[in-house]
Amino acid sequence: MPDLPTPKDAAEAALFSECWDAVLSYADLCTSGSTAANQLAREAFAFGIREARAAEDGTGRGTGRRSSRLPRIPLLLTAVRATAAAWEAEGQGHKLDPDLRLWLNSEKAARYTGPPLSRPIALRGLRDMQEQDATLLWLAEVEALPLHSVVRRQGLDPSAAVEELNQVRGLFRDRCHRNHLDTPMSAECRSYVRLLDAVTRSNSAETPDDLSRHLATCVECAEAAACLRLHGGGLPAALVGGVIGWGGLAYLERRRRAAEVRLGAGRPDTPDVEAETGRAATNRARAVRGGLVAAAVMVSALALAVSMSPGDSGTVNDAQGGPTDSTPVAGSAAPSQPTVAPATSAARPATDPTPSADGTPTASGGERPDPEPQGTSSSTAGTGETSGSDDAAACTVAYKLVNQWPDGFQATVTVTTVDALDTWRIAWSFRNGQRVDQMWDASFAQNGSRVVATAADYNRSVPAGGSLSFGFLASWQDTNTAPREFSLNGQDCAEG
Repeated sequence: MPDLPTPKDAAEAALFSECWDAVLSYADLCTSGSTAANQLAREAFAFGIREARAAEDGTGRGTGRRSSRLPRIPLLLTAVRATAAAWEAEGQGHKLDPDLRLWLNSEKAARYTGPPLSRPIALRGLRDMQEQDATLLWLAEVEALPLHSVVRRQGLDPSAAVEELNQVRGLFRDRCHRNHLDTPMSAECRSYVRLLDAVTRSNSAETPDDLSRHLATCVECAEAAACLRLHGGGLPAALVGGVIGWGGLAYLERRRRAAEVRLGAGRPDTPDVEAETGRAATNRARAVRGGLVAAAVMVSALALAVSMSPGDSGTVNDAQGGPTDSTPVAGSAAPSQPTVAPATSAARPATDPTPSADGTPTASGGERPDPEPQGTSSSTAGTGETSGSDDAAACTVAYKLVNQWPDGFQATVTVTTVDALDTWRIAWSFRNGQRVDQMWDASFAQNGSRVVATAADYNRSVPAGGSLSFGFLASWQDTNTAPREFSLNGQDCAEG
């Protein structure tokens, strides 16, 4: 059994102690008994430390190898996996966990030693980061160490710990996105790259059904989605699964429990817990509660004084917000999108293009838009758009800006129809030169500012009073206000 490396100094001795605990924990998962676990841990630890020192000193066969850029703990964990694979090849596989042996002889294990561009996204993303940033991310997300102690050990400002971690998460996402673009993939996977990037930028973005179905069948794209989606708590599992592979989730659970024991609490001190700013947060909460109590007392006293004062009861009703002031403002319940300008009225000005009987607008000046929908159902065909009509609109449209970034955005369109439809086409006009790049649950054509979305094969029919919806990605510059002049099969839609 090999001897453990001797630390160079006190700092490395403390690091060795921390790393040994992690290595032994993973080695125990990989083996069938404590004796084998200790042997695997010692061999892997000695091998990993030699590799790390050779890379740091610029000597030996580890020089320049990209795997040496991993932080110390994940580097040693991959050494455990490599040593286990060597045991299997040398006839010592009986010492390993049976499930691990099956994994080592499968295509899943081959991804970790195959072509670099085909290796897991998380492994490549972490390896491409600066070591200090990668260490912070791994210790906080996987090892569940207290964030303030991690940043203090790295010489960072503890008061900005959460902000520092969020910045590192963003860097990791950028690296993973770039590596995903570089990954060899099928044409189908390539068609979802931009959409996957868009829907993972925000925790409020909805995943389209077709993308969801693709992620359920494509391992590589599902791994990329887990790395790119930094909201929802899935980052630790994506990291550990992408770096060490087999047993990643079990290792993660062990490290969580170890952190609970260290802290002597019911749960680990994760970065999102307000323990990093606990005392200040508690004081602020007490101050707020005190202010609310004082305000409540004052309001109660004022209400009592008003109710006891002589005078007209109508005056009291006005002061208390009676029927005159209680009428809700229309649309106040629905929050507006902060980055989208208010939409214009559904009625078009008299100067707008007037469509002909076949639904094709004829513009009096400027560019000619795309043709309006053809082949409408009997409930909508034969009625052109009538600007300024007093009749109730045959449809209502809701445009939602889901997410926006410096040169692109994601949006959805939902249309509720009065009549039943056996097919549909939705048209609208952009105001600021936006260009649609990709659309799901519909196909599209764009001519200048005018866009026409056509039903897919599976959602052509819509019952009376029913709704249809689709989403798209588009580019924008300078300004990104909401589109206008929505129409369904040639008829104007009211904007809801």
